Amino acid sequence: MAEYAERRYLSQDGLSLYYRAYGDPRAPGTPVLCLPGLTRNSKDFNRLAKRLMTTRYVVCPDYRGRGQSEFARAPSDYHPSLNINDVRHLLTVEGLHRIVVVGTSFGGFLAMGMALAVPATLLAVVLNDVGPEVSDDGVARIMDYVGRDSPQSDWISASAELRRMFPTLSLRTDEEWLASARATWREGDDGLLHFDWDTRLAGPVARARREVQPWILFRAIGRVPVLAVRGELSDVLSVETLDRMAHEHPQFEHVTVPGCGHPPSLAEPQALEAIDEFLARY
Repeated sequence: MAEYAERRYLSQDGLSLYYRAYGDPRAPGTPVLCLPGLTRNSKDFNRLAKRLMTTRYVVCPDYRGRGQSEFARAPSDYHPSLNINDVRHLLTVEGLHRIVVVGTSFGGFLAMGMALAVPATLLAVVLNDVGPEVSDDGVARIMDYVGRDSPQSDWISASAELRRMFPTLSLRTDEEWLASARATWREGDDGLLHFDWDTRLAGPVARARREVQPWILFRAIGRVPVLAVRGELSDVLSVETLDRMAHEHPQFEHVTVPGCGHPPSLAEPQALEAIDEFLARY
């Protein structure tokens, strides 16, 4: 039996979008929607989704222009508001009315945006290494690779490049690095491996970041319980921002993954224990 079902749906502007569905829609627990990082895709949540699918239904989309979803027709079609609209369509297709969202990095910002767009839908939120404020160093590092390709000759080379790009990830074995590389690159028609996202998304996302008031966005999830997971070595979510989040949110808890940078994989024991305890209430 397959670990997950592979499905597609159409966005409002006609793009074919891909997602994975784990478990039984009739499972007793509240369904979970897993939203990946800016350039990431559904593969990042495979281990977590398999863990959760025993008691709940788990949906993991590839955003437009990432993974197996179709690329947008124009760069402007990568504005994050369209990602939120795509997620709204996905929830309608799946008939999901109350969900828990697990959002990694950019996915956490989308979770906050969903609190404005579909406020009655969110029951609880897990923010993985993201908060209203992102350090300048973290933004610079991320945007440095988002807008350009990094072709690799083979998967061994790709794994080595991934280690160079993200030395503080909590991946330990060669197999884990290889699996992450396969979620980062795709095989191209030229025989090389290319980043598994449309590099044109960098500009619209950078512009959108200047349009929002981040703390107002964070307060949109003030009515639902939040679990924040932070990597101890994160250059995206600072201790100061985490402390302010805890001060401003009445139902806020957090856990730090030791020795880990941005972002935790959510397969670390500390993260899993906190997520299990948090989700058990829903």
